[in-house]
Amino acid sequence: MFLLDQKISFPHPSHANEDGILAVGGDLSSKRLFLAYRNGIFPWYEEGEPTIWWSPDPRMVLYPKKLKISKSMRNFIRKDVYTVTINKSFEKVIDNCQKVSRAGQESTWITNDMKKAYVDLHEKNIAHSVEVWESDELVDGLYGVNIGKVFCGESMFSKKSNASKLAFIYLIKKLEKENYHIVDCQVYTEHLESLGAEEISRTQFLEELYENRDLISWDFKHL
Repeated sequence: MFLLDQKISFPHPSHANEDGILAVGGDLSSKRLFLAYRNGIFPWYEEGEPTIWWSPDPRMVLYPKKLKISKSMRNFIRKDVYTVTINKSFEKVIDNCQKVSRAGQESTWITNDMKKAYVDLHEKNIAHSVEVWESDELVDGLYGVNIGKVFCGESMFSKKSNASKLAFIYLIKKLEKENYHIVDCQVYTEHLESLGAEEISRTQFLEELYENRDLISWDFKHL
């Protein structure tokens, strides 16, 4: 495990320990975060802990063309219960991701410093959000970081049944249309697996990331 200083750099992800922890310390500046995502590294820690940087092996990913949509979910989508937008309310999405409780999770990993860091990335057209609305109420949302033809999912929240799946499906279908190669889901969950995500080795993930991170990507600002 490496201790970072003020220099904007990271060790190679292959140096991560068996839990996936690569380094601790450093800041959450836009430059450092952008460098991290370009190299398959992300921050994940709780309030009161030092900044912890991860690169797990295996890596949970979704290839947009492999998205699975159940018959019941297809029927739900046809009902047009909710309205979906992109980048309409990034700060509200990350606020809710910080505050909405999750089963089996006692505290949030989204600290105030981390929230500010991703808002800064959003203002630079690097971090983006998907919002789900019931009339004027924000009932679900997700956000992540865009690196070329790779989208790195970060967090989501949900207040209504099926809304989280709707946000995710909407995003993946948009990414597929724009020929995105892969969506980084970071670590395994049954929910992600049910939607078509799978685990691949860190080596394979990094190879595919490096091949796609400099390609011209979809301009989220123009939707």
